[in-house]
Amino acid sequence: MFHSGGEERGRCYRHNNSLYKMFVKAGDSKKMVDEKIKVIHYGLGPIGVETAKLVLSKKNLQIVGAVDISEDKAGRDLGAVLGLDDTLGIVVTDRAQDLFSSESADIVIHTAGSRIMTIYSQLEEIIGSGINVISSSEELSFPFTANEASAKGLDAAARESGVTVLGTGVNPGFIMDALPLYLTGVCKDVTTVRVERYVDAGTRRLPLQRKVGAGLSPHVFRERVSQKMLGHVGLVESLQFVAHYLGISLDRIEETIDPVVAEQAVKTDYFDLNPGDVLGIKHIAQGFLGTSVIISLDLRMYVGADDPHDAIFIEGNPSISLKVEGGVAGDQATAAILVNSVPGVVAARPGLVTVKDLPAPHFYR
Repeated sequence: MFHSGGEERGRCYRHNNSLYKMFVKAGDSKKMVDEKIKVIHYGLGPIGVETAKLVLSKKNLQIVGAVDISEDKAGRDLGAVLGLDDTLGIVVTDRAQDLFSSESADIVIHTAGSRIMTIYSQLEEIIGSGINVISSSEELSFPFTANEASAKGLDAAARESGVTVLGTGVNPGFIMDALPLYLTGVCKDVTTVRVERYVDAGTRRLPLQRKVGAGLSPHVFRERVSQKMLGHVGLVESLQFVAHYLGISLDRIEETIDPVVAEQAVKTDYFDLNPGDVLGIKHIAQGFLGTSVIISLDLRMYVGADDPHDAIFIEGNPSISLKVEGGVAGDQATAAILVNSVPGVVAARPGLVTVKDLPAPHFYR
């Protein structure tokens, strides 16, 4: 069970680094081409829309198709769905396979779900059509432990089709895993890694405020957490990612999710919260060797959070601390990292990969 109160209990995981090794065998890289990279967008929710708008601004990318099953989007011009003044001559379809069969594309940017079990058939369809895929699915960022069977299936299918599959984003994919790991590159030794991400959910979009439980009672919050209906997805995957690449075989992982409760009335653009209402979540994952915490990820996303920031603390030789005041804006940054990762995915060796297997993404025009 997830932790839902003040007791010292949490969800425990066993970690096995060897499960991942089978997925990272060396292979021949695909070659980049000089012409524009042809992109299909799969999922046009808030993140998908922001991503598509950004792709339109890139000189070396070209949108050739879009998929969304929503009745208010399928059948409409993509430009209208994106809120643009001009049409793009691309009709959003709810028939993905027909699009994959009729349109030549280099990559699908997939922004249609967090859980692998929910999107597995979609990924299979994309891979089977011989198209690379980069997804914002949090579980796909490091699926080799909690979703081992699915990871094996996707990796085998991708290798057979000669395409690359990557899950990435801001969290997981950057702030609480890739960036701290990168910072250890200047360390002779690493003893512990601690990462904080504090987000004022009151400044974010409605889906995120709902995702962290804003406006619920603590009782309903705990029920929905136990049913995996709300909360952040991917924190344990981030911890497993860091542990694997640091060569740490953790004895166990403990994960706790608690509500942050309002002590006074709070108002957002979407909610009027009263004392006793849930403001959001306090979500912590810790990796242990014996009784010692070696890796700690502390995520707090709630309305009115004080001192929003991202901070990384590495104890080692040398020790390193880094604080991003205000934190990295999740929605905009997620779209950016998806788009900035496209060239690397198109050029990468076939198979299911992580951000560590590719060159670090960077801004390009």
